[in-house]
Amino acid sequence: MKAAVLEQTGNIEELNQNLTIEEVPLPEISSDEVLIKLKYASLNHRDLWIARGMYSKIKLPAILGSDCSGIIHSKGSNVTLQTGEEVIINPSFKWGYEEHFQSSDFNILGMPENGTLAEFVSVNQSNVYKKPQHLDMVQSAAIPLCGVTAYRALFVKGHISKNDNILITGIGGGVSTFALLFALHIGANVFVTSGSDDKINRAISLGARGGINYKQEDWNKGITELSGNKINVIIDGAGGNEFSKYLEICNPGGTIISYGATLGISRNFNLHRLFWKQIKIYGTTAGSQMDFIQMLEFINSYKFVPATDRIFKLDDIGSAFKRMNHSEQFGKIMIEI
Repeated sequence: MKAAVLEQTGNIEELNQNLTIEEVPLPEISSDEVLIKLKYASLNHRDLWIARGMYSKIKLPAILGSDCSGIIHSKGSNVTLQTGEEVIINPSFKWGYEEHFQSSDFNILGMPENGTLAEFVSVNQSNVYKKPQHLDMVQSAAIPLCGVTAYRALFVKGHISKNDNILITGIGGGVSTFALLFALHIGANVFVTSGSDDKINRAISLGARGGINYKQEDWNKGITELSGNKINVIIDGAGGNEFSKYLEICNPGGTIISYGATLGISRNFNLHRLFWKQIKIYGTTAGSQMDFIQMLEFINSYKFVPATDRIFKLDDIGSAFKRMNHSEQFGKIMIEI
């Protein structure tokens, strides 16, 4: 089969030297696994961090990719799913029995297990679900990792409800865009930040109440004024020194949920503001099997449609990575296999 194989990490602008399209053996399947013929995959920032070499326990060569839509091509003897079914994958493996946090064996499809930037992928039947009927194969492939991450952040950790006033940072990325649309579907008031005015305007066109460019000085004061000083939930994947500003923005008794740290650690965290305002801070990553099931129920119930960006051919995978590296996307970058 054809696959995009990462041979070494490094400069994304020179990625074509490190990420090559190769013929590799077809995956073997056990009695509990299915072999899926992929139609579409989508990129996550996780793929970008691995390709840059900014991820723990990298094993090379590797086939990256956590998301896909496809058709069951063949199955093991114990599998109850049928060949020919259109499916998606829950890329969270070995979550464990504790819903509050993942087990020490937890991993995500695409590292160390070979992922979805290939013509076929093998996976245990317990991680395979029928794609939502109201979505096409492109839209379905956008869901898995970002969708379950956003769902868990909003509903499992944030317990958001109608009329909550929510700030979602870094709009345009996969998780942040899912979070925006999920929150809007239940009637929450959403405000956003971005380094791009175009992305802010796009979010407003989708239903956000407003947004501020975080490149502006004192952008946090702008959000406070824009929201009428009413932000009670913040969803963030950036971290860094900007994180301390969330303590200023968030109302007393409010909640901050962190699902990533693209800007690194926060060196100026104000503990006094944290305890005096009695703010709750939760960390979250990916999601459990239950989270994934509940997310799909939400998507099917609301006839939810994810935001997708450009579609690239697998042979042009380098251009897809560069688009993400330059933060040019709004929604999920898709790969046609």
